[in-house]
Amino acid sequence: MGSIEEQLRVIKRGCDDLLVESELAERIAAGRPLRVKLGMDPTAPDLHLGHTVVINKLRQFQDLGHHVQFLIGDFTGMIGDPTGKNTTRPPLTREQIQDNARTYREQVFKILDPERTEILFNSTWSDKLGADGMIRVASTYTVARMLERDDFGKRFRSNQPIAIHEFLYPLMQGYDSVAMKCDVELGGTDQKFNLLVGRELQKHYGQRPQCILTMPLLEGLDGVNKMSKSLDNYVGIDEPPGEIFGKLMSISDELMWRYIELLSFESLDTMAAWKLEVEQGRNPRDIKAGFAREIVARFHSQEAARHAEAEFQARFREGAMPEDMPEVALATAGHPMAIAQILKASGLTASTSEALRMIEQGGVRIDGERVADKALRVDPRRTIVLQVGKRKFARVTLT
Repeated sequence: MGSIEEQLRVIKRGCDDLLVESELAERIAAGRPLRVKLGMDPTAPDLHLGHTVVINKLRQFQDLGHHVQFLIGDFTGMIGDPTGKNTTRPPLTREQIQDNARTYREQVFKILDPERTEILFNSTWSDKLGADGMIRVASTYTVARMLERDDFGKRFRSNQPIAIHEFLYPLMQGYDSVAMKCDVELGGTDQKFNLLVGRELQKHYGQRPQCILTMPLLEGLDGVNKMSKSLDNYVGIDEPPGEIFGKLMSISDELMWRYIELLSFESLDTMAAWKLEVEQGRNPRDIKAGFAREIVARFHSQEAARHAEAEFQARFREGAMPEDMPEVALATAGHPMAIAQILKASGLTASTSEALRMIEQGGVRIDGERVADKALRVDPRRTIVLQVGKRKFARVTLT
């Protein structure tokens, strides 16, 4: 397992918060494998790179010799996690949850070792609670404590509705920790309140309270919002190799370092060396390409990564795409924007009429693909590479 100091160094890398570090050190010192929990509700059928930030941390615990418990929230998923929501989140049916859970199991083993992973479903104990058990769990927390949670508090102060079942979500997530007798629970920074509820419930049930470790939330390809499939700013781990490679190459040079920090398995010393090389003149595109290869290889294969890079080079570099191009951010107020407007606003054409003429002539490309539809509207919250003619390029982020 390594020394206490070595384990803590690995565990703390990239984390946002660790509560309580001294308690975790004591548990590690005891010499037994820790029971480490990560719970995810299968509310969508696919995992993306944002999910893997915390799953990667779970794998690190696994590699340190600890007992990993991956919990699929088939019960809590039917309640609907209200975290970060300004409105009541509609619960899913059990059929939807079961369908999504099947793909979660398949995808999570692209990161975790299946031979050393315990897969659990919280319906196993939650279904057995019944009305009496649910009331007993609910009696452990007050409404005032629930309103300490940021999103609940904001909605209450602005007179937005909060459904009673939403209060049950953090309670049932906390009860999972009781049922699983967790030593450590992982989650995103937006889950901190729920993880703390688990500590409190464990105390109530006479257990030693779990330590909690939160990981940062990964921004999507737009560099603004949290990565989300609903915002179409995500990189799915089941997407084709070329799609993953191309999406990662489209992120800004600034965002690249954030992705590398949270997703790469390279050492901190290596990352520091890369930053120094870029400061001394190395093109950040080289670093980005190496990172994209690493991610594609992780979820597909080394051969697939090499092929994806070769295809990307054939489409872009051999097409004389410049190493450096203007970075343009355009505000869309959340609405799709006409391609002619984008071309004019980004300075690639002098007018919308010129933009339409260039499209007619086949001289406009988005991410290497020729644009044929003059009425094309581009969705917001994404970054695209625009090309007009042979020499005009811009990387445009629609916010």
